[in-house]
Amino acid sequence: MNLNALRVFALAARHGSFQRAAEALHISHGAVSQRIKQLESDLGVVLFDRKPRGVVLTPRGKSYHAAVEEALATLSAATAELTRPARRITLHIGSSFAAKWLMPRMKGFNARFPEMSLATEIHDTPLERSLGRNEIALWPARTPGHNPAHHLRRLCELRLVAVCSPDIHRPGAPVDTDTLLSFPLLQDAHRRWDRLIGETGSRGAPTVLNFDRSALALDAAIHGHGVAIAPTFMIEPDLRAGRLVEIWHSPEASGEYLFLSWARQYAHERPLKRTVTWILSEFGLEPEG
Repeated sequence: MNLNALRVFALAARHGSFQRAAEALHISHGAVSQRIKQLESDLGVVLFDRKPRGVVLTPRGKSYHAAVEEALATLSAATAELTRPARRITLHIGSSFAAKWLMPRMKGFNARFPEMSLATEIHDTPLERSLGRNEIALWPARTPGHNPAHHLRRLCELRLVAVCSPDIHRPGAPVDTDTLLSFPLLQDAHRRWDRLIGETGSRGAPTVLNFDRSALALDAAIHGHGVAIAPTFMIEPDLRAGRLVEIWHSPEASGEYLFLSWARQYAHERPLKRTVTWILSEFGLEPEG
């Protein structure tokens, strides 16, 4: 079986689109379509129903997709375990978490554990496969899901606050919601400003500048371009340094949490155990047991 064809199939099924799979793989739409057709021919099974706006897995395609994803995840984890140096820990995290939470703490980590190193793999969505040796995942979600191969800890609830540069003129802090929405609003992919505007029924037309990353919106706030909403754990270094000031906090619980997971199979190994303990300590938590 051609593993490259299976990877193309898995991406097309995940995205529900040959075009989006092609973009993810940096190949043409025609190349994706050709490889799927060849796979269907080899198997003697139609895997997708072709629709005007994308593709949909057939019933047999759905069952095959689940098996392929599991197999690819197993291969990926085994490869990662085989090639990873024993004292290098890989963190699977979002780009803004890396920029705003991890980077300010790297110097402290390196001073405390000079014999170890951290590497990052950036993801826009939670990692789907099981974690291997020396791998840790951190991600925000409402519910963590369940993987029996993983240890799981809830690090914190996401407490959302609005922040801006201390140089922006404001009547005081905290401000009320109407005053808050009168500022230029710096919005990331979570679309929190859109939801707040909708919930308050604002009749005005707030100025909203859109960014695809939380870190970019926060950097724009630091430079005085407006107000951003972010969870407190992501902005603590900027608040302490006086680059940002908090002017509003959400009166409602976000219902979202930050989760940490690592493989049960390797939990006893010293580099992984020490890194997990360090992350927990940064959130004021102790290891279990």
